[in-house]
Amino acid sequence: MSDNNDSSVAFLYTTTFGRCVLWFLLHCNYSGIAAFLFRTRLSSLFIKSFAKKHGIDLTPWQGQKFKSFADFFIRKKEVSFDAEPSHLISPCDSWLSVYPIEEDSSFAIKGSRYKVADLIAGDETNLAAQFNGGVCLIFRLCPTDYHRYLYIDDGFQGKNHFIPGMLHSVQPICAEKYPIYTLNRRMWTPLETAHFGKVIQTEIGALVVGGINNYYEDVQMKKGDEMGRFEFAGSTITMLFQKDKITLLPDIVGATKDGAEYKVHAGQQIGSGI
Repeated sequence: MSDNNDSSVAFLYTTTFGRCVLWFLLHCNYSGIAAFLFRTRLSSLFIKSFAKKHGIDLTPWQGQKFKSFADFFIRKKEVSFDAEPSHLISPCDSWLSVYPIEEDSSFAIKGSRYKVADLIAGDETNLAAQFNGGVCLIFRLCPTDYHRYLYIDDGFQGKNHFIPGMLHSVQPICAEKYPIYTLNRRMWTPLETAHFGKVIQTEIGALVVGGINNYYEDVQMKKGDEMGRFEFAGSTITMLFQKDKITLLPDIVGATKDGAEYKVHAGQQIGSGI
């Protein structure tokens, strides 16, 4: 299980003074300022110390010179994946949690109840009701994770729908205080998959992460190809599956009971189609 509630985030979300600081950060374009600074050449000086502190192996990028910390953050690497068509793979490196979608198209996460319709605000096709009784997979990326994500299957990717919003942290302690998945900036996309039915994938921004970059829309997709990337720091992907379309591996089912998280890597099998 993950332990990613760092002290600075705990201060911002659990103390009176911290919440005042948080309000200021959320309303003064702090994320935009931080993003600008991390795009400067001077910020590249922090790469080695960041990698050492967080145990990031820089061997795959040996000899490569990053222009900035932001350039390092969106670094590209070769990612292998389980190519068996019926196997469901993780789209990214992350901490995975699993929540059932109830018959009223809602699901509960750490004290907050979410409606599918709120997560995909702006949809006017009654898409939310199609996920009654399904499952919501939440992939929470940490700042140290690889921040590019893959297609989970062959099929067709529809249009990307961008929803402006706040940029709260996505660490567990924040989810206990705010309904962050419907407050935060996000982009949702319908995916017609070959083996897992209709899926709604949503990329959700976080504190300091303003950039959600999906490369394509209205295109055929191929399992294992890169779908997009986040720009700097932690962030989240949610995937909604319809009822009786997937079954998760027993180890994952056991490890994610009661909202617990399970570490997964991009391309690894996490389940199968039914």
